[in-house]
This record gives sequence, structure tokens and C-alpha cells, in this order.
Amino acid sequence: MTELVLAPLGGGVLIGLAAAGLYFGAGRMAGISGILGDAFRLDPAVAGWRWAFLAGLLAGGALLLALLPGALPARIEGSPGLLVLAGLLVGVGSRMGGGCTSGHGVCGISHRSGSSLVATLTFMTAGAATVFVVQHLLGGGL
Repeated sequence: MTELVLAPLGGGVLIGLAAAGLYFGAGRMAGISGILGDAFRLDPAVAGWRWAFLAGLLAGGALLLALLPGALPARIEGSPGLLVLAGLLVGVGSRMGGGCTSGHGVCGISHRSGSSLVATLTFMTAGAATVFVVQHLLGGGL
């Protein structure tokens, strides 16, 4: 039971520290969709820190997999097409919402942004509704 509480808590602390480090160290917000989008749009000389940040995300996942292989699922459930569609919908939604969950939920709310509060409440409500529909109306999975 303790692991069920400590793992998400530790992850949340690390996300908060990374967001604070980027903000206080470089004066930048840690919204992943904005960082990713600008990494492709900007001049490579200007986008260097964005690529380093994204590489750090991948390296962190690889390090976790190497040190604690049981921390990540052995296999991802669902069809590849459905997973691609879900990823595209998340990308479109983050563009329509003016940012992703990390940008609004972690950084925007900490800056007392009213639009980030509304966006985060919308994300959470949509997520809860989706879980309810999938688990209770569609029989537990796709």
C-alpha cells in the first residue's frame, strides 16, 4: 500500500522540482506541448534548451526502466491504431486548450492563472468522465 502512495508522490515532487528548476534557472515554463512545438518551429540555435529538456525526459524514462524495470508496464494494451489516434487527439486538445496538463496544471495554476485553472478542471472532468464511460458503459476496456 505504501508503494501506491509514495511512487506518485515522488513523481509529483520530481515534476515540481523540474518545473521550478526550469523556471528559476532559465525563466521558462515547463509546458511540454509548448516546448515540443517550439523545438520544431524555432531556429535550432534558439531551440537547444528545448531539445535538451526533451532528451532529459526520454533519458529519465530510460533510466527508470534500467533501474526499476517493474515500474513501467511490460506491454501496452490496446491496438496501435487506437494508441496513435489517442496521441493525436491529445496533441490537438493541447493546442486547442492553449497548453498541456503540465503547462496548465503544474505551471499555470502555480502562477495563479484563471485560464489554467479552468483548463485543469476541464482536463480532470473529461478524464473522470472518460474513465466512467470506459469502465461502466463500455465494459472495462476498448
